[in-house]
Amino acid sequence: MRLFAVVAACLLMAACTTTNTKLASNPIKPPAGARIVLVEPDIELAVLTASGMQEPRADWTEQGRSNVAAEVERQMKARSHAYRMIDPDEAMGGRTGQLLRLHEAVGQSIMMFNYGYVSLPTKSASFDWTLGEGAQALGAAYEADYALFVFGRGNYASGARVATAVGLRSWASASRSAASSASPRWWT
Repeated sequence: MRLFAVVAACLLMAACTTTNTKLASNPIKPPAGARIVLVEPDIELAVLTASGMQEPRADWTEQGRSNVAAEVERQMKARSHAYRMIDPDEAMGGRTGQLLRLHEAVGQSIMMFNYGYVSLPTKSASFDWTLGEGAQALGAAYEADYALFVFGRGNYASGARVATAVGLRSWASASRSAASSASPRWWT
């Protein structure tokens, strides 16, 4: 019965996820009718194997990218924004390409310093990252007032990963029980 409880608890814990969201202190809400250039969502989904390695899944990634793009487009229409989706692979030339690469570098810095284990002293109290004044070139190139970049990463535990977690937990629990029930033999 105890093993069943341990297995049930491990399965429930395997379903837990964490989400960490940060917002700018004074976000600017685009007015209705704003022209927005949407950079195709950068989404990557993976399966977490029993060994803890992430194996990217192209099919999940494509479906996730498609779902996010469709929802962003639906939200743009609902808010009466004029929008244009651009493929970053096709827009890598010239100044636009430089801005897209700059965005990637800034995005990696955000992941490292706002969501990682290291924080920058100047960014600890605020979430005010920017591409700078040069980003206006992107707006000029695509006749837009705003640009929207979407970035998402996710991984899902494989069946083998869940089984490994359950097995290790059961083993650790059994080891602890055996150790606590053994009587000390130092006096004999």
